[in-house]
Amino acid sequence: MPTAEFAHVRAWVFDLDNTLYHPSVRLFDQIEVRMTAYVMEALGVDKAEADRLRVHYWREHGTTLAGLMREHDLDPDPYLVDVHDISFDALQPDADLHARIRALPGRRIVYTNGSAPYAEQVLAARGLSGLFDAIYGVEHAGYRPKPEHSAFEEVFTRDGLDPAVGAMFEDEPRNLAAPHAMGMKTVHVAPDPVEEPHIHHHTDDLSHFLTRLTG
Repeated sequence: MPTAEFAHVRAWVFDLDNTLYHPSVRLFDQIEVRMTAYVMEALGVDKAEADRLRVHYWREHGTTLAGLMREHDLDPDPYLVDVHDISFDALQPDADLHARIRALPGRRIVYTNGSAPYAEQVLAARGLSGLFDAIYGVEHAGYRPKPEHSAFEEVFTRDGLDPAVGAMFEDEPRNLAAPHAMGMKTVHVAPDPVEEPHIHHHTDDLSHFLTRLTG
């Protein structure tokens, strides 16, 4: 049981997509469709090439947006509005998760590679509005994405967060490397575990894991 390991934690940082809702919802599928369409329009390429670039930029730069900005000087704000214009009907409120997060001692934060307005919409659909002390999107990191160490540093400095008393919950394993290096407890939230030295714990059920921390 990890309870003692988290006794010092007073800053709880949660990723958004596929972390605060289960990946089986497949909400991000809608975003990927819109990303591909945006790349097609912005770069004048066909769908196959746009899909290839979308994945390539994600692998090489952390997000598709970061690749578009660095390689094509794309304006990020219209992109963020467009790709997050999706339906949230697949999301359902989760009263148990709400109670478990509210029971955590200290500051509760959402930090996503999406935009903060998009995060607000997801949280509303999940019945988690008003639960977090701060919500940070990629715009708050100067559009630098996780997993970049500098992105975490900018967001945590903005928040006044001390990583030594922090814990990070995230579905993407590579995004836990920087928090681990900064001294945070790291929890991989995903159906399948990944063995990496920068991952302290894995869970396929965030609410249950938090129950073990708060009783």
